[in-house]
Amino acid sequence: MMTGEIRKWLRFRNNGATGFGTLTSSGISVHEGEMFGRHAATGRTLALSEVELLAPCAPSKIVALWNNFHALAAKLNQPEPPEPLYLLKATTSIAAPGAVIRRPSYYDGKTTYEGELGIVIGRTCARVSPGEADSFIFGYTCVNDITANDILTSDPTFPQWARAKGIDDYGPFGPVIATGLDPAKLVVRTILNGAERQNYPISDMIFSAQELVSRISHDMTLLPGDLIAVGTSVGVGVMKEPVNTVTVAIDEIGELTNEFRL
Repeated sequence: MMTGEIRKWLRFRNNGATGFGTLTSSGISVHEGEMFGRHAATGRTLALSEVELLAPCAPSKIVALWNNFHALAAKLNQPEPPEPLYLLKATTSIAAPGAVIRRPSYYDGKTTYEGELGIVIGRTCARVSPGEADSFIFGYTCVNDITANDILTSDPTFPQWARAKGIDDYGPFGPVIATGLDPAKLVVRTILNGAERQNYPISDMIFSAQELVSRISHDMTLLPGDLIAVGTSVGVGVMKEPVNTVTVAIDEIGELTNEFRL
């Protein structure tokens, strides 16, 4: 894994216009061009207080993994899969850092948080090997893969993964995409209403970040900005309070915080 200087990329809205740049000690260094193409710093700096943070990219698809951690497979007494198991989340499920997420009015069942690492693709990627994968990965982000559990299991003939995870705003990620780091050294923590509920190492993944990019790219072409949520581990739980504050924290990336309201 090639690592280097860690840079944190984000998108924002300022005075009605959408922009992007890197996070610095003094605020946002504004860039021009394309995040996943040619870009350059403009020399302009904005304070975080001046902008509305957006999801750090606009993926054409969101790939979400199931059963990709040794510890969770053992806890659930499920066999470890011989190949990645995944679903697609609707892009309309994307929510920005800090957004308030509401349970749909028609649904009164259980909803769970799932703190995860997200892989962001930087170049068009098809049928690559694990050894080539790093050159197609732009960086990494924090994901909360929210799930309407009772919808998932409501029909005994068909698990409704796409519907249960594709509800509007049920896919917040951000606040940044961090580049130049080794994902295998990261730890994911999830804090619900001030109490830590998840704390697990990415090194426990059944399929590494590079293996996931390789294997998925043999099924479907991954495009710049596409997001792969690598799956979660032990500690997933139900959000029970009328107002729930959930933070997914990954050192070297940052903290994704959202409110979920019943």
